[in-house]
Amino acid sequence: MNDLFDIAGKNVLITGGARGLGRMIAEGLVRAGAKVYVTSRDAAELGRAVADLSALGTCIPLLLPKMTAENLIALAAELARRESRLHVLVNNAGRTWGAPLESFPDSAWADVFAVNVQAPFTLTRALLPLLTAAATPDDPARVLNIGSLAGTVVERLNAFSYASSKAALHHLSKELAAELAPRHITVNLIAPGYFETRMTSHIRADETATEKLLSRVPLGRFGRGDDIVGACLFLASRAGSYMTGSEIFIDGGLSGCR
Repeated sequence: MNDLFDIAGKNVLITGGARGLGRMIAEGLVRAGAKVYVTSRDAAELGRAVADLSALGTCIPLLLPKMTAENLIALAAELARRESRLHVLVNNAGRTWGAPLESFPDSAWADVFAVNVQAPFTLTRALLPLLTAAATPDDPARVLNIGSLAGTVVERLNAFSYASSKAALHHLSKELAAELAPRHITVNLIAPGYFETRMTSHIRADETATEKLLSRVPLGRFGRGDDIVGACLFLASRAGSYMTGSEIFIDGGLSGCR
């Protein structure tokens, strides 16, 4: 039982790993002994994050200025030059856009879907050789897609393209899970609720807005790093080896207690 949640020595790639949920996940997996590659479009932010995380274990930066198909394929090729296997891919990087319905622009759709849906698909496809090389029947390679509570539950965020793209990612994860199961690659989705990140900073800066939001959360608080890391450790380790096509909501009960 001592190694049930052990991921020491596994190679991990986390997109958008320099801040927010990605940074929380990266820190947790580095502390657990994995060799963690993190991407970011911001070179300075990436450098600071990797400097901090490298004090805890092995963390390697990969600059990804824009999540185009060409850049993602190049990223996979760069990783293949460094590693012969990839045990865990965490598709975390995301983009959002918020505006009232009447002024919500058509331009807010293509880029959001490109980052939130197409990029996880393209990167997973490009990394199939490395994932397949790491996969065994007893210890599959893992793809963890970071969805959202808003991909299943209507949260009235005025983020129409974001919520729709996350709903698409939820279903895409199941499609990929079915496709990749025979190759011993699992695909699962983690759907966070409201966490202490930049995306909620405007709420947390307003005491009234914070109280209103937390009054709706059955467990009465924002999510913290350990909450998301625990789910990732479970899915990336032997404990989660028999799960694929699943959705895990880390939302304080917002989805399950309605």
